[in-house]
Amino acid sequence: MTKHLKASGPAKNEIQAHRGASAVAPENTIAAFKAAAEQGAQWVELDVALLGDGTAVVIHDVTVDRCSASEGHLKDMTAADLSEIDAGSWFGARFKGERIPLLADVVPELGRLGLNVNVEIKQHPHQTSLEQLASTVHEHLQNRAAHTQVMISSFDPHALRAMNRLDANYDLAMLWSKLPEDWADQLAAVPARTIHLLYKSLSIGFLEEAASCGIKVRAWTCNDPCLLTSFWPAGLTGVITDDPSLFLK
Repeated sequence: MTKHLKASGPAKNEIQAHRGASAVAPENTIAAFKAAAEQGAQWVELDVALLGDGTAVVIHDVTVDRCSASEGHLKDMTAADLSEIDAGSWFGARFKGERIPLLADVVPELGRLGLNVNVEIKQHPHQTSLEQLASTVHEHLQNRAAHTQVMISSFDPHALRAMNRLDANYDLAMLWSKLPEDWADQLAAVPARTIHLLYKSLSIGFLEEAASCGIKVRAWTCNDPCLLTSFWPAGLTGVITDDPSLFLK
């Protein structure tokens, strides 16, 4: 049986900065990853998708509309277009000029910052080849620093399996907003030993069952430590949060 965490909260290395420290800096940018490191986080979570030319970029949405001063769909963009996009001023004036980063640039930067990374694979409709997406992400991750730990997460089990075929040593995490009844079977079919579950879907009974099976469970995206207080003794492993400082106190 998995040993439960202390009742007061997660271990420091089980706190992940959601899209970087996105409460204090524009999400999925170098600035957000630097902010996470400054807060004392050991892990960041980030999203990866492909542009129309196959370039791997760190972004959550299928367009740049929400998190930049520009508009446009990823499928219509190339790497050269990114230099014209301000991905910081929407968040605050001091971040003006922040760019949507290439995964190729983020991976070594995480090493310099001493951060580990949870890479969420975003399988958007315009990305017709899952193999291309997985192989591109895998290729860039080979350039990480020796001390940088990596886990792969996705709502798409096919994406996790594709990454597993490339490297069976990847730590895989299945993402769910709502826990399916056959969660154990789905997890085994990936195969994965970790679940990242929307914090609103947590239950003590589920956590105890998962812990008894040696399954890790992290809650996303929770920004109020009080909401998780009752779940740590039941076996909750960690948290993915916009503001790591709340859980690092």
